[in-house]
Amino acid sequence: MSSIQNLHAAAETGGPSTGVPAPLLLLLATAAGLSVASLYYSQPMLGVLGPDIHASERAVGLVPTLTQLGYALGILFLAPLGDRYDRRRIILAKAAVLALALLMSGFAPGIGWLLVASLAIGLSATLAQDVVPAAATLAPVAHRGKVVGTVMTGLLLGILLSRVVSGFVAEHFGWRAVYVAAAVSIALIGVAAWKGLPSFAPTTPLPYRALIGSMAALWRRHGALRRAAWAQGLLSVGFSAFWSTLAVMLHGSFHLGSAAAGAFGLAGAAGALAAPLAGRIADRSGPERVTRLGAGLAVVSFAAMGLAHWLPPQAQLGLIVASAIGFDFGVQATLVAHQTIVYGIEPAARSRLNALLFTGMFVGMSAGAALGSLALAQWGWLGVVALATAASAAALAVRCLPGRGAATAAAI
Repeated sequence: MSSIQNLHAAAETGGPSTGVPAPLLLLLATAAGLSVASLYYSQPMLGVLGPDIHASERAVGLVPTLTQLGYALGILFLAPLGDRYDRRRIILAKAAVLALALLMSGFAPGIGWLLVASLAIGLSATLAQDVVPAAATLAPVAHRGKVVGTVMTGLLLGILLSRVVSGFVAEHFGWRAVYVAAAVSIALIGVAAWKGLPSFAPTTPLPYRALIGSMAALWRRHGALRRAAWAQGLLSVGFSAFWSTLAVMLHGSFHLGSAAAGAFGLAGAAGALAAPLAGRIADRSGPERVTRLGAGLAVVSFAAMGLAHWLPPQAQLGLIVASAIGFDFGVQATLVAHQTIVYGIEPAARSRLNALLFTGMFVGMSAGAALGSLALAQWGWLGVVALATAASAAALAVRCLPGRGAATAAAI
């Protein structure tokens, strides 16, 4: 048995191991970050990508739409496979598909091929949802929280830095170079995972159809889950509408390139700060309160951007940056609170409950990208702001209005 397999066995049996080796932990965190980053590389490049392949703004808006939709479908239909089959093989297979899909995007001759590749990117980028449970399985119980937290930090950094890196690379080397470099990075991660990851024993004998059927039963049974998925999905509509149209707006209104659009991704640091703060508030005051505070902050932040129309250009950019920090903090804080609620519903089904929550979230992401590009084309930036504000207000209403899931959620 290899040393890593010994670690795996020790972790499961409460052996002498005190943690996961640093190289393996770095591999898991990097894999989570680079895979989820694939969802966001396109967003800062949309302003320059469209003219280069002679695609309309509406057609280009389908690139992030299909990426997010693919991710939602992948979470719903592929993530449960980790309970049934060796998670190592799933990670390797998804890494191979993701690398090929990114390479296909880099060499796409037109918008049609790019849209097909974008859907494949979303489906295969769900390997991040296999990496986190793998980390939890490998970690000894006493260090499980720290290990999973480290991997989640890698995931958040992937989201944070993806737009910055893609914007910079696209500005200096072209948008195709972004996809090719991303494909190489995922291929390297696949090789490292092939060498460094142990095998994982399945945790359930349920066939695939039964796994999916059990998720439907969980959805029907738990009102708190439905409220969390609806509210997070609505917040994601506004979140995605903003990020998927920002590059086009900055290019058209301020004549700024993809590097400037990518720099806005630094506002995502607020999301990383929100996670521990939201957790502490949830421990003291309950997750329900955090969901209302987070959704309320998103409403105020999106609505404030409507004032930019009456400000000088520099002040407009400053307001947009401040608003992005505000809504990102609100959205991420609400997500942490929703995870706290959902994980307390039925501990034995946490992975499937998590899949349902994130499916709702990424369906909202996909809808937001599509509706955002439509709003920008029809009504300009104020249309995007109005859409994001209305969706966030609807999420706040879901959290504030009474419902059958309220009592369940409040009791957690």
